[in-house]
Amino acid sequence: MSDTRALALKALFLAGGAAGVLAAAPVMAEDIAPLPEAQDSTNLGTIDVNGHKTRREPSGNKFVAPLVDTPRAVTVIPQQVIEQTAAMSLQDILANSPGITLGAGEGGQPLADRPVIRGQASGNNIFVDGLRDSGGQQRELFNLEQVEVVKGPDAVYAGRGSGGGSINLATKQPRLTDFTHASIGAGTDGYLRGTVDGNYRVGENTALRLNIMGAQGDVPGRDTVDYDKWGVAAAFAAGLGTDTTFTASYYHLTSNQMPDYGLPLFTKTNVRDDESGILEVPRDAFYGLKDRDYLENTVDTFSAIFTHDFSDTLRIRNVSRYSQTLNDYVVTNPGDGGNVTNGGVANVDGVWWMKRGTKSRWNPAETIANVTDLTGSFDTGSIRHNFNAGVELSREKNRNASYTVVTTSGAACPAPLTGMDCTPLYNPNTSDSWSGTITRGPVSRNTTDTVALYAFDAIHLTDKLILNLGIRYDDYSVEGVDASGSLDAPVYTPRQGDWSFTNYQAGLVYKPTQNSSIYASWSTSSTPPTISAGDQNTGGGIGTGNLSDRLLDPEETESFEIGAKANLFDQKLSLGIAAFQLTRENAQILTAPNVYEQAGEVEVKGIELSAAGNITDKWQVFGGYTWMDSELTKGAYNSTVVGESLANTPEHSASLFTTYRLLPKLTVGGGVYYVSKSWGGNQGGAGGGANRVYAPEYTRVDLMGTYDINEKASVTLNVKNVGDERYIMRTNGVHHADVAPGRQALLTLNLRY
Repeated sequence: MSDTRALALKALFLAGGAAGVLAAAPVMAEDIAPLPEAQDSTNLGTIDVNGHKTRREPSGNKFVAPLVDTPRAVTVIPQQVIEQTAAMSLQDILANSPGITLGAGEGGQPLADRPVIRGQASGNNIFVDGLRDSGGQQRELFNLEQVEVVKGPDAVYAGRGSGGGSINLATKQPRLTDFTHASIGAGTDGYLRGTVDGNYRVGENTALRLNIMGAQGDVPGRDTVDYDKWGVAAAFAAGLGTDTTFTASYYHLTSNQMPDYGLPLFTKTNVRDDESGILEVPRDAFYGLKDRDYLENTVDTFSAIFTHDFSDTLRIRNVSRYSQTLNDYVVTNPGDGGNVTNGGVANVDGVWWMKRGTKSRWNPAETIANVTDLTGSFDTGSIRHNFNAGVELSREKNRNASYTVVTTSGAACPAPLTGMDCTPLYNPNTSDSWSGTITRGPVSRNTTDTVALYAFDAIHLTDKLILNLGIRYDDYSVEGVDASGSLDAPVYTPRQGDWSFTNYQAGLVYKPTQNSSIYASWSTSSTPPTISAGDQNTGGGIGTGNLSDRLLDPEETESFEIGAKANLFDQKLSLGIAAFQLTRENAQILTAPNVYEQAGEVEVKGIELSAAGNITDKWQVFGGYTWMDSELTKGAYNSTVVGESLANTPEHSASLFTTYRLLPKLTVGGGVYYVSKSWGGNQGGAGGGANRVYAPEYTRVDLMGTYDINEKASVTLNVKNVGDERYIMRTNGVHHADVAPGRQALLTLNLRY
């Protein structure tokens, strides 16, 4: 990056708050609609019969209309559902939002949260309190009030992205009320977990909120796969209940676990045991080495939020954040040690033996970000406007390296295999002795800068007709060096890319009643080539072959959506239906021998149904159904996969979590989760065409029950995967398939003061 550009970016960071104040200058009409009320700082908000806060509206200012008047599919998963389902990770909680899968790690992909929304890899579109949460992580939920999922191209909300959608994690904030919520749980497979959520009013308008978590356990049905983690989140707020508030917060998470790359595929032996292509090895087979493999995640985040209400109709908000993350691992990949044709697998005296392959990553990331926006309303004649406009600035620094793993002593390989680190393919031994060296290789470095401007307006043309508009401009650049070779003789290749793009959304909402709507919308998204594969800013954005001297253009996604929403039973139950068609274009493909063009295209069509809330005071439901028809419509001229379904895009997925207060002190419930067949990779060869691998369909059932001992104490029993269904969560279609956890019972004591 040039010195001029760097200085300009720093100046913009410093000027962010001032820009917002200057933008507040126009005089607003006195009779316009007031701003939507912020969460009442004197209580926990709407309280259900279990004492849980429920809030079904997104937390961000960019939503300038209530969800019922927002012309796109949005799912808000409240804290109530997080607690009742005993969810601890994104994988756990996103099962309640059909149409989302989590992709498997493979090749350069990180072993981290990699959600796939509407068939599009969305690992770079995860946010915390509206700011992008960069760096490879496996996220925890102990400090969350709710999880918000936006479906479809949403670059106007989120900036650069995959075109599938985004996920925002809304954290717990201080309130002007004293309370302490504590839980301690124990269960099968060595499960232990404790949390404390305390809010302390320390002054007339000041409060402190403290969340602490510690947990450990094994993964049910996966011997040797264990974890231990701890986290703390502290937030201090001043000015609560006044026109000006300031909140400073700190979040830390340390997580250590044995990483699990699941089961090998038929690509090891070139012989299918099963139609799916997943070898019929025991479902508890684990190929890693206790003496070698590890996964460590650490996160440290500092945030500051400033909010000032100039009037009932104009508010400015500034959010600043600094974060550091580390994703560090060595994992055994059972499909990456070679196959039968290249000496990685051999049948010796009727027993298949395999070499253990490894994947590794050392990836510290550092992010500084600032967002300043104005939210308000005004009238132009008889037309009311609810608007939000702002500027977003960020700088992300990533370092990436892999490890060279050398075995000096380990499980010997039988002839004709050579060397060490071998194990029987159908009966692996994770306790094989191992000693050797793990040496980090040369480090790739890159810095990503983003400057963005955005604006939204919900235009109330009449009492029944709302026009929802949005626009965002992004200037996105990456600069750094790729490292290759050995640590003793590294080779550094400079790379640099700069893209600017503008995205739009437009929607028309018709309101038959105050609490219902019918809508049609159109939206776009842009994905720079440095993140198109779902990894974090890897690759230089340069094309291949005849495009090797050209900076590729962003891939473009366009979506059309129609739908209807309704809030029933005094707005206690929300229902929704949406139909959509998403097209992603501009991927690099081979159009003739040795000729590449940006002409690749995929298409996803679908229907979504959703329900959230209370049917009666005793009966709660949360769930939905998604049907998706996905297709690679334009690929390489010699491709065998054109016309096939996309990876990680099941045709059918459904979930229903429900609870019922059976007795004054007893609530029972459970969840049913169904996912149809889900294909692995889209590429040719082992991952595509006639050799394609898939994860078979599955249905999982969970049960729960809560008994209120008294007003301050309750006990909850969760039984996950009651039928002990040993299903495959996902497969990358090339090397391995990930096995879902087996049955587990958890007993939790909850205390509320």
